[in-house]
Amino acid sequence: MKAPSAADLSTFLCVATHLNFSRAAVELGLTPSALSHSVRTLENRLGVRLFNRTTRSVGLTEAGERLQARLKPAFRDIDDALEDLNSFRDKPSGNLRITAGRQAAELVLLPIAARFLQAYPDVTLEIVADDGLVDVVSGGFDAGVRFGARLEADMVSLPIGSFLRSVVVGAPSLMQRHPAPQKPEDLHGLPCIRHRFPSGTLYRWEFERGGIAEEIEVDGPLTLGDVSLMVGPALQGVGLAYIFEDMAKAYIADGRLIQVLADWCPFYPGLHLYYPSRRHVPAALKAFIECVRADRQPG
Repeated sequence: MKAPSAADLSTFLCVATHLNFSRAAVELGLTPSALSHSVRTLENRLGVRLFNRTTRSVGLTEAGERLQARLKPAFRDIDDALEDLNSFRDKPSGNLRITAGRQAAELVLLPIAARFLQAYPDVTLEIVADDGLVDVVSGGFDAGVRFGARLEADMVSLPIGSFLRSVVVGAPSLMQRHPAPQKPEDLHGLPCIRHRFPSGTLYRWEFERGGIAEEIEVDGPLTLGDVSLMVGPALQGVGLAYIFEDMAKAYIADGRLIQVLADWCPFYPGLHLYYPSRRHVPAALKAFIECVRADRQPG
């Protein structure tokens, strides 16, 4: 039996990670049919089936799971060995993949990315916006950005970007029809624009003042799955919107939106960059982490 090449095994790992031939083919720069043929050739060479395939799903067999478990640390060691060569270069190079929610990407990640790429022109950065919870390891990412610092035990996190603040805003026409809320409980009975997470859960608006935290389940005529879509309906008087301050600043300044409950909307740390706590952090990610630390400041 001719031993499979490192390229054959790397192809297997890519498919095993995605459990989807189309996504793996895109990453490898192959057509799905060519990739499927490569996997079948590898299975024939090894004499065992590595994947269970149906028209709707792809799964690992017991043999495939065992091979993946043995190969992943070996290929990680190879990647680490190649990454060590970056220490001999003047500046980091290579690819860096980061996953983040849409608002995190727009408000925090992209401004840092622009400065990072100017400083490190040999690095290629890919940002994938996804509001769902993403496993950075299985998704093939170097790092991710999300709210909160509570992460899995094998992850390292650090705050990213300036401190954030959410605001409650409404159009003047809405304020003429309804009394402005003075405390979070006053939101009950007022038309609000709600946000539904990809999981299906409705977001409860969060407030804090003087150490007292409250979460309010609002009601209203419109529910959206993307916070960035709320500005337009808010300007048209559809309802109150709970959005990031940076999204509303210009409209508050010119009077097209009115802010309410300002003393219940303090700054909070917000977003964190997180990445696997493995032995070797890629040089490109190390450089990005330094940019994040340099950028971090209140307000």
